[in-house]
Amino acid sequence: MFQALPRIGRRRALFGSATALTVVGLLLWWLLPLSEESPSGTITFSTGTRTGVYQMYGKLLQGAIAKDLPGLDVQLKKSDGSQQNVRRVATGEADFTIAAADAVETYILQNKPGSGRLRGCSRLYDDYVHLVVPRSSSVRSVADLKGRRVALGPSGSGVRLIANHVLEAAGLDPGTDIEPLDDGIATMPGLLKEHKIDAFFWSGGLPTSAVVDLSKADDIRLVPIGGDLVKKLHEQGGASRYYRSAQMPADAYPEAQRGSPVQTLAVANYLITREDADAKLTEELTRTVITSRDRIGGVVHAAQLVDLRTAIYTDPLPLHDGASRYYRSIKP
Repeated sequence: MFQALPRIGRRRALFGSATALTVVGLLLWWLLPLSEESPSGTITFSTGTRTGVYQMYGKLLQGAIAKDLPGLDVQLKKSDGSQQNVRRVATGEADFTIAAADAVETYILQNKPGSGRLRGCSRLYDDYVHLVVPRSSSVRSVADLKGRRVALGPSGSGVRLIANHVLEAAGLDPGTDIEPLDDGIATMPGLLKEHKIDAFFWSGGLPTSAVVDLSKADDIRLVPIGGDLVKKLHEQGGASRYYRSAQMPADAYPEAQRGSPVQTLAVANYLITREDADAKLTEELTRTVITSRDRIGGVVHAAQLVDLRTAIYTDPLPLHDGASRYYRSIKP
């Protein structure tokens, strides 16, 4: 009888140890946060022209993503601008991009390939329309461009879309009333400086480095785009409803503005992707966009305007499920 007692004790000890391990395991499971595996792999991000804000913002966001999501490789792909960016994401040529609201709406209204799959992640910052001329120019309004040589941007750019709408609102036919050129922001300043064009349109965040450099090297000014044109733009319907009156701050281009703000138009930019983008990836990328605002904004001033209170407004695009999950997670 006394020989059986140690055997029973060993069983009880083993059972007790197993029970303790189970309890410890349950406590660890409860106390330690469970997290999904951090996104990894390679994604393509369509940006913009070499000297534009999209490209600079994309480079800085690439660095922020590398810090927050080290397993993710972000490949940047230059583009002509918003219209090309929207098409690239819609057709699967890129995974994420930045695009202006009017370019997104135009792509949807034209029912182009993949338009129904587009989704928003965040409202970012506003683009401001620039109409740049030499200071000595007699051009004082958009209507004064009649008969002039005007650079409107490449066919796939957002500025081309806006410029055409603005010219039409001013009563000008972009194809016949001016001499249109397809040059973009990389070559526009040089052409103006060499008197090969009379004016150029640009739509971008403030300030755009190419315009800053031009204003320091040559005597230029910005032509006001009055509020009367906004009403006419809205009467056009469609994508023009996304343009609104805005003032370019006096310190955007000090040399060109000489202490005076300039009346113009603004349009919102969005971070966009496709419906089939991985939800966890989209959630984390959206998080990085919001949390890196101050870091990126220290270099690209326009990024300082990224605002959590307005980030969810990406009309006409519904929010991607992953982006929605992020905004729900931080809701107080």
